Amino acid sequence: MRSALALLALVAACGPRDTGGGPGADTLHAQARATRTDEVTAGRRTAIVTAARRVGPSVVSITVTSRQQVQVASPFDFFFMPQTREQLVQGSGTGFVLRGDGTVLTNQHVVNGAEKIVVTLPDGTDAPAELLGEDAVTDIAVIRVQAKGLQPAPIGRSTDLAIGEWVMALGNPYAYVLGNTEPSVTVGVISALNRNILPSRDQPGLYLDMLQTDAAINPGNSGGPLANADGEVIGVNSSILSNTGQSVGLGFAIPIERAVRVAEEIIRQGTVRRAWTGLDVEGPEGMGNWKTQGGVKVTAVAPGGPAARAGLSRGDVLVRAGGRRLRNYLDWEAVKLDLHVGDAVEVTSRGALGEATRRLVTGDLPSVAAEKVTVLRNLQLITVTPQVRQERGVQSDGGALIYRLPEETAGATGLRAGDVIVAVDNIRVRSAEEVGRTLEGMPRRRPFRLYFERQGQILFADLTF
Repeated sequence: MRSALALLALVAACGPRDTGGGPGADTLHAQARATRTDEVTAGRRTAIVTAARRVGPSVVSITVTSRQQVQVASPFDFFFMPQTREQLVQGSGTGFVLRGDGTVLTNQHVVNGAEKIVVTLPDGTDAPAELLGEDAVTDIAVIRVQAKGLQPAPIGRSTDLAIGEWVMALGNPYAYVLGNTEPSVTVGVISALNRNILPSRDQPGLYLDMLQTDAAINPGNSGGPLANADGEVIGVNSSILSNTGQSVGLGFAIPIERAVRVAEEIIRQGTVRRAWTGLDVEGPEGMGNWKTQGGVKVTAVAPGGPAARAGLSRGDVLVRAGGRRLRNYLDWEAVKLDLHVGDAVEVTSRGALGEATRRLVTGDLPSVAAEKVTVLRNLQLITVTPQVRQERGVQSDGGALIYRLPEETAGATGLRAGDVIVAVDNIRVRSAEEVGRTLEGMPRRRPFRLYFERQGQILFADLTF
């Protein structure tokens, strides 16, 4: 009997009991589980999670409708020129809120040729957008939606980035097949800084001083933010190098300082005011080994231009500019890309008298500052001067450069902005005024032949007015 009572007491001692002096075992176990859960939850709230939550509400989706020329397949294509027709196509990209009034920054190639732009806001609302301006050279565009209370993205700096630090790319890849508007996040590191991408024939932009990352950038990510671990935007996702069209870990972003500078110019004046240095340098055709070439050879200096006033001459070799070493012409283009009109830049060059450092003060592009002459009611011309020749790379020693013409005129005549009119029928013309007088003196409804230079070649168009 005693042993049975002892066994009962032992069982009672091992089981739960309420002593009235503290929590029971179940309570202690629950508290331990809660502590572990809190620890796991805290561990999941990494810097990346916090950063994504900070910048995510500023990211928007962009859907663009544009008109493209497509060839119509025909069994008679072998005998005749293939027929073309226009069709509406849709594309998508990403942007981020720059100002709370609805101003959004994105890539120029996202909205290029857009007839209609629709922005999907973070709350899922679709809003029509207007294009405030675009700059193909830097691949930056600014659009605006009629919306209030949007959250601007926190803007950081790209100048103090370190290779290997964490970054994230936000955007809306393949947004047209996904059912929500929340931006996706891909994570990687800064792989390299100051990358210059060699231009290709179908690449209008200059991708210079780019931030390279292995964070996945896929179709639809273009125009979205590249953010650091603090949730600050330090770049604009713009391009990838890939044989498949998909991310292979070679993504590139435009430094945020350049993107914001260009965007602010577009907001203020609708366009970007390019700085003119007044000199040409040797391009890729004379580079040899572009990785190791030291310096950039000057091939032309515009009379009376900024370079000439600074004392630079044809044949000089630029070795430093703006505090950076120049290995090849891409480094020089990168320096020019971030110059404002009126900026002074220190340029070190090697010449016949040795090495010297000069102060070059940039000016307005000659074609921008030149007097404009309007002919035929809507064709805006400027006279080709030595300065304009240097700026535009014109081969002819005179003529009238087409500065601006309406799209309908371009479509009807085949002429483009940048063409240089050099003759009307057999009459040589050397200025915009001469072109105007010659055309005004011609009989109406009589066909005539207009000769013009385009990319170094002389072409002609048969016109009637």
